[in-house]
Amino acid sequence: MTRLALLHTSPAHVPVFDALRDDEAPGLELRHLVHGQLLDRARESGPHAVTGDVRAVLAGAVARGADAVLCTCSTIGAVAEAASVSLGVPVLRVDRPMAAAAVAHGRRIAVVATVESTLEPTAALIREEDALRDQGATRDQGATRDQGATRVRGVVRGEGATGEGAGAVQALVLRTVLAEGAWAHFESGDAQAYCAAIARTVDALCDVDVVVLAQASMAPAAARTTCGVSVLASPRLGLRAAVAAAGPTRTG
Repeated sequence: MTRLALLHTSPAHVPVFDALRDDEAPGLELRHLVHGQLLDRARESGPHAVTGDVRAVLAGAVARGADAVLCTCSTIGAVAEAASVSLGVPVLRVDRPMAAAAVAHGRRIAVVATVESTLEPTAALIREEDALRDQGATRDQGATRDQGATRVRGVVRGEGATGEGAGAVQALVLRTVLAEGAWAHFESGDAQAYCAAIARTVDALCDVDVVVLAQASMAPAAARTTCGVSVLASPRLGLRAAVAAAGPTRTG
């Protein structure tokens, strides 16, 4: 049977991802690894302070038969992802598919988080995905230039673009916003107040194309927003990517 291990820093994520698994890949076995102290230490000393412990947790999951690992904590996601090469199985961060979707959606992106330590890792990931998308667009331009078409991200850019010529790419405008006071509600177990605080923060934003909810725990708040722009959350997109990485579901 195909096995996907999930590294969480809160037990609240376990039922969320179990429900998503039932929707997306009913035959997939999930193994939940909950290590809240990793987030506590990463918030205090930075994500790299937990590199060794994260790798040890992931190595244990692989030793117990995991075909892939999904890290659901955005603060330590980059540390987990970096361990993939040495472990020999895919290690994914839950927010990368969301970041890719955000840069595909628009150039003005707001990152909202309830834990300050998550803001810069998520912003860095969006910048990384934007650079990767630019590289792909550059290759596409070279392939189509002889045909008289200048394509950037599949869209012909015109007025308002930066750089030379009508085909130049608009600059990425990235904002990071902390939902003040929301995390205390999460820690106290008040999910309704947590979502309400996030929704208020999102609804106060203007002049953005898309809002990214940086933490998996924030996903339910997306349905409570009224800002009129796309609000992206990571759990479903991240699980889909991890299911694909784990490979076909095996029985027996």
